[in-house]
Amino acid sequence: MARHRYHVAIVYNAASADGPESPLDHGGTDELRSMIRMMARVLRRVGYRVTIVPLANDLMKFQRRLRTLKPDVVFNQYEDILHGALYDMRVAALVQMMGFPMTGSPALALGLTRYKFMTASLLQGVGVPVPPHNRVLEQIGDVDRSRWKFPLIVQPSREDAGIGLDRQSVVHTKQALRNKVREILRTYHQPALVQGFLPGREFNVSIIGGRRLTVLPLAEVDYSTMPANIPPIMSYAAKWMEGTEEYDNTRVICPATVEPALARRISSIALRAFRAAGVWGYGRVDMRLDEKGLPRVLEVNCNPSIEDEVALSRSAAQAGIPYPQLLDRVVKIAMEGPPFDVGVPMF
Repeated sequence: MARHRYHVAIVYNAASADGPESPLDHGGTDELRSMIRMMARVLRRVGYRVTIVPLANDLMKFQRRLRTLKPDVVFNQYEDILHGALYDMRVAALVQMMGFPMTGSPALALGLTRYKFMTASLLQGVGVPVPPHNRVLEQIGDVDRSRWKFPLIVQPSREDAGIGLDRQSVVHTKQALRNKVREILRTYHQPALVQGFLPGREFNVSIIGGRRLTVLPLAEVDYSTMPANIPPIMSYAAKWMEGTEEYDNTRVICPATVEPALARRISSIALRAFRAAGVWGYGRVDMRLDEKGLPRVLEVNCNPSIEDEVALSRSAAQAGIPYPQLLDRVVKIAMEGPPFDVGVPMF
């Protein structure tokens, strides 16, 4: 009997951002489409039957398309492009309600981790260390209702991928804080998240697995050549904008050189944060050391970039997991399904 070729539907956001994109922006739509095509080629070489399913502005058409395809697994690569939108959570919920196994985290985890203050509050509640002085400011007047210990870092409270982080995001005075909060409220139409700025080393902790989790080799973000007038943070420019000083002076070292006891502590905290936030399949926990050298969780990332040779896949390669095997594992973990998930299709 012939072996069944599992059918994988790769879903991504095909909507275009408002206005032209810079050719130097590696976070743009063209880069996304190129990555999706590359993932499809790799999965086909592994042995899967693959269909790329773009989703733009017609959810009913998308639903009909999935019903027709009846994939064995939906490889979820959908991400929002509108500031503050939570469509990535809703798309995941729709796929789950249709009864299809889906890669990555469920809707609840995707929604929770987009609300950075809620995630930090949850982690703090279960004993996972986070930056101090967490506040959400919904209006400029909120700046005067707290006593602040500077420096602080200020960012949109419902974004990811470095959106809203720039050279003015680390503030040292109340006036600078007020200016940044005003900018976030006007530009991103969402509250500002304010946290104590941590001065120590920064680590990315990639994790893969279902019921059994594996912490991949640690990566460290090196800002040692960053000019003194630019804060050492993973801003949007540092992450995506080729040719900027931020991009050119941000380097990721993987595997990181870390003293064994600290590496164990970082890995332990990352696993606790991963589980507490309900992340599934694969994810990344970003951390920074405080002034005492203790790791604190900056962010929990569901469904982080799975592009070849960067981020999670770079750490996987250091663990002896080549890119095709990584994608294969992610698909198989989706088939395994999260524990305690009833999985009854609603329509």
